Amino acid sequence: MDFENIKYVVVGSGFFGSVIAERLANDLGENVIVLEERDHVGGNSFSYQNKETGIEVHKYGSHIFHTSNKVIWDYINRFSGFNTYRHKVKTLYEGRLYSMPINLNTINDYYGLNLTAAQAQSFIESEIAKEKRGPPQNLEEKAISLIGRPLYEAFVKGYTVKQWDQDPLCLPPEIISRLPVRYHDNTDYFDDPYQGIPLCGYGKLFEKILKNPKIHLHLKTDFFAVRNLIPKDVIVIYTGAIDRFFDYKFGELSWRNVDFVEEVSDVTSYQGTTVINYADVLKKETRTHEFKFYHPERESLHYPKTICFHETSRSGRRGESPYYPVRGEADKIKLEKYQSLSLSFPNVIFGGRLGMYQYFDMHHVIGEALGLYDKIKKGHLVSGHFAKSENK
Repeated sequence: MDFENIKYVVVGSGFFGSVIAERLANDLGENVIVLEERDHVGGNSFSYQNKETGIEVHKYGSHIFHTSNKVIWDYINRFSGFNTYRHKVKTLYEGRLYSMPINLNTINDYYGLNLTAAQAQSFIESEIAKEKRGPPQNLEEKAISLIGRPLYEAFVKGYTVKQWDQDPLCLPPEIISRLPVRYHDNTDYFDDPYQGIPLCGYGKLFEKILKNPKIHLHLKTDFFAVRNLIPKDVIVIYTGAIDRFFDYKFGELSWRNVDFVEEVSDVTSYQGTTVINYADVLKKETRTHEFKFYHPERESLHYPKTICFHETSRSGRRGESPYYPVRGEADKIKLEKYQSLSLSFPNVIFGGRLGMYQYFDMHHVIGEALGLYDKIKKGHLVSGHFAKSENK
């Protein structure tokens, strides 16, 4: 691997790594080496066309692009147009399907009522008031403060226990803060004005982001196998797991991973929608993804075959590429130690979900990467720190 005339090495080709590499190459004209340990670009957002069915599959589970930030939307649309898909989720509880997130239909269906929007809001407020307390200290308290205990017990608690393998009383309240609650019949999962799926698929999207010949992509390359070959004056932008970078010096951070069981069926549709969550704690799967519905503009929507992924959640294992940071109190203490230690590495910048040990949606990651690039371009970058911007 030739590092001559290389000022930047980017570790990982997910959204953070790909966006920062693209900006460095296309805007600053820099040669950039991108190291990716997998055999494809795109990180967990990667998608590909399944050969048996012709359907675009999200290899690591459903990824729906959504943002309220026009700068981010305009940026990503440079590389692909987006379709008009709007994400809708169903949840199965005790044999019945309900709309998620919780909305007017969910409330009426669950309680067997026929409330107006104003009546539903008043009704849920009365449910919340039954357990009125101070500021929420954990996920359970936060959820109850939003929807009351009955809806929490039905739709949130069991799913959360399976997803995180922890009592919701032990999880931080911010995990549930992303779940909207509506008192109208809009069943869209996200409220953002800009939504959709890349028309070309995520895999092709990343190829377009990284197509500049100044970007030197190395797939199936482990950063830790070549890190000693990187000159000391090269700036490394690292998007892998922060605890692994420091060889777990202060212990392993807690992560959640997911496993998928693939199923191809000789039917036009398996479940009739993209995602069904399973709220019952006794059912081990957390959800099922049916991918053909993400591209209503493609002929594959009408093919007489379909492909689904059945998802289960588990604890992450050392050496894996993790999905979700748990961020318990013990994790936060370890993270502070890793952040302090990062100051001893002035030419390393930690970014992305894994490098910053923080949950980000795709648009958040792009915003963080663009914010980092602005600092680099203006010469304001403080190396050795975590990439952090206000572009959310």
